[in-house]
Amino acid sequence: MSGKTVLIVDDEPAIREMIVVALEMADYECLEASDAPEAHALIVDRQPDIILLDWMLPGTSGIELARRLKKEETTSDIPIIMLTAKVEEDNKIRGLEIGADDYITKPFSPRELVARLKAVLRRATPPGIDDPIEVDGLTLDPASHRVTSNERPLNIGPTEYRLLQFFMTHQERVYTRSQLLDQVWGGNVYVEERTVDVHIRRLRKALGEHHDYLIQTVRGAGYRFSTQPA
Repeated sequence: MSGKTVLIVDDEPAIREMIVVALEMADYECLEASDAPEAHALIVDRQPDIILLDWMLPGTSGIELARRLKKEETTSDIPIIMLTAKVEEDNKIRGLEIGADDYITKPFSPRELVARLKAVLRRATPPGIDDPIEVDGLTLDPASHRVTSNERPLNIGPTEYRLLQFFMTHQERVYTRSQLLDQVWGGNVYVEERTVDVHIRRLRKALGEHHDYLIQTVRGAGYRFSTQPA
């Protein structure tokens, strides 16, 4: 299981459907958007691992969206593959100049798409980031997207998973609610700070009595992930 999430941005439903079928067979999770605003909302909310972005979109073009994503700190690291029906060399160069990681000219075969996707993801994943993290019997495995407590699987929602992954890779430091919003939610302006408290409660509940002590409330400051007593 790749466990990776791919956002497909294309205004043609038939093309999106073809891509979804190919990617789901290769064990990718797919998100779909038909224009730039819908894509941007999904990117902020779901933080996909990679974006397949059509050059020609209604309204804001794919190239404009790519330029915006590469400028924003919270989205600049997400790899982008441009899908283009244009074969002119200067368009490909423009796409790469604004920070796109690769481009594929339509029509393309599903096999070629999956191969290019894997290659870009390999380049974009720093060594060690897919390695499991283990703390006091709590294990988070980014490759399979699973969390276990003393080898027993835990049922954790997507936001709680991202929160836990951030905490486990940034231990022993206090983070304010606004810092957690920036790091975990990607600075989504529509999310209120008290939403963090709700997800912290859910995360503690999901971790259960064996591991809820790891998420510590630091009064007047925020939250900390620590194996030391609060």
